[in-house]
Amino acid sequence: MPTTHEVLYQSVIAFIVLFVVARVLGKRQVAQLSFFDYIVGITIGNIAASWSLDQVKTRHAVVSLLLWCGLSLLIALLQRKSYRARVFLDGRPTVVIQRGKILERNLKACNLSIEELMQMLREKDVFKVSDVEYAILEMNGKLSVMKKSEVQPLTPKDTGTAITPEHEPRLVIIDGHVMERSLRDAGFTREWLLEEVRKLGAQDFRDVFLAQVDSNGRVYADLYQDHPPRPEPKPKAMVAANLKKIQADLEMFAMETRNEEAKQTYTQMAQQVKALLDRAAPHLKD
Repeated sequence: MPTTHEVLYQSVIAFIVLFVVARVLGKRQVAQLSFFDYIVGITIGNIAASWSLDQVKTRHAVVSLLLWCGLSLLIALLQRKSYRARVFLDGRPTVVIQRGKILERNLKACNLSIEELMQMLREKDVFKVSDVEYAILEMNGKLSVMKKSEVQPLTPKDTGTAITPEHEPRLVIIDGHVMERSLRDAGFTREWLLEEVRKLGAQDFRDVFLAQVDSNGRVYADLYQDHPPRPEPKPKAMVAANLKKIQADLEMFAMETRNEEAKQTYTQMAQQVKALLDRAAPHLKD
């Protein structure tokens, strides 16, 4: 019978070894849990638990953990190198709904009940089977759904609307500390960021719990204060901002319209607003 000290010591060692094994196996264990990965995870956990309670010898436990880890890596390598191995080990995706019709034979082959299928559809915000063009049960057990065209939401592409492309937003402040590398990769400076967070009510970076900046230069900041004091409005700056918005709107109207006369009118008006803004710029500084 192991003593309390032995259990504590062996549990700590088992935790360290298990942590190393998990790091070696990588994120695939969590991100894409196949049947084999499921077995490996349970087995490694059982070995570590038995080792902690001194039910198996340390040497045997380490050898067993290394063996299971090596087998998992070997299987993963085999799956990457061979298509047939992937199909044999993971299977194939299965179509369970086609053009609004449930394929009962495929559903039965997947050992999936109609209640389970409807639950998975509802999780995809689909409540009518007739709205589904295709539904595929993936190898990891998740359901991928393609809705019919007539029930899909409209996108700017469908309406022919031109929009400015937007890229991944970046975290630039975390817990009052500026993420220098992220800020530099986004193409902005500390001075610019400080000015932006001050507009949002912060006095310094230390007042900001979290801040994000998108590819268009818009900053979102969450301050430590729930109700931070708002900065005093700057009338001249607001006038300049409104003029810039009018210019941008006119340019957008010119791009969207198919009427050549209207397009020319919008373009001329945008140029006039720009000329007005350029002349007024020296007088709109607070």
